[in-house]
Amino acid sequence: MKDLTCKWVPGSEGETYLHTNYTLKYKLRWYGKDNTCLEYHTMGPYSCHIPKDLALFTPYEIWVEASNRLGSTTSDIITLDVLDVVTTDPPSDVHVSRVGDLEDQLSVRWSSPPALKDFLFQAKYQIRYRVEDSTEWKVVDDVGNQTSCRLAGLKPGTVYFVQIRCNPFGIYGSKKAGIWSDWSNPTAASTPRSERITGVCDPKSGEQNSTLRRELKQFFGWVKKHAYGCSNLSIKLYDQWRVWLQKSHKTRNQVAGQEKAKEANLRTLLMVAAKLEHRPEEEL
Repeated sequence: MKDLTCKWVPGSEGETYLHTNYTLKYKLRWYGKDNTCLEYHTMGPYSCHIPKDLALFTPYEIWVEASNRLGSTTSDIITLDVLDVVTTDPPSDVHVSRVGDLEDQLSVRWSSPPALKDFLFQAKYQIRYRVEDSTEWKVVDDVGNQTSCRLAGLKPGTVYFVQIRCNPFGIYGSKKAGIWSDWSNPTAASTPRSERITGVCDPKSGEQNSTLRRELKQFFGWVKKHAYGCSNLSIKLYDQWRVWLQKSHKTRNQVAGQEKAKEANLRTLLMVAAKLEHRPEEEL
């Protein structure tokens, strides 16, 4: 915590077109002298930056004085703990990658901002992602303070853009959440294309598979609802199910191909047998 930037809005009632000077002042709440901010217009016309180190675990009183030819006035005094208004740079080194051959998942990893490596702070993270041809973002709120997460339920063979931001909070003193950082630069990755082969299947087998998929969908819908976000339980169960489902699709496709080959061979044998049966004896 090495600096602080303050912003304010000029009063609307009785505001004139006269040139007005604004002075931001601050001091420790219970002791210390008044200090005057010197670096103005750092984040707009009504802002000031306090560059030197500020005390932690001690509230500050901050106010603005305005003066022009008509006189002077003072804003209300606000009291704050520096830990309540902490913000940082966005998370860095964001990497998005595939999860093996799982066609509906992507793995996201990132690094904490340097300011959060201080033992005084922790952070909670938020992820948002969208498909390449859309402007609508989906947000994952329950990432917690871990620096990795698995996105599931994605579309196969689709490019996704992913961004992350963080919200620091102090582990000593104030427990209030800080201010969300800006979003990180978008990072793109694509999910694998689906390897499922469409074709004619046995109707009875199709009905059984449809029932099984429906039951699995209901079960994992319950898991997703009760094992929130990036929890290890939902990820492990989901991974096991997806691997099993993909293997079962491949097995069914292989069996279907083998059955078709057997059927074709059988038809060929029957045709040969029929031709032999109708040939004259002298040709035999």
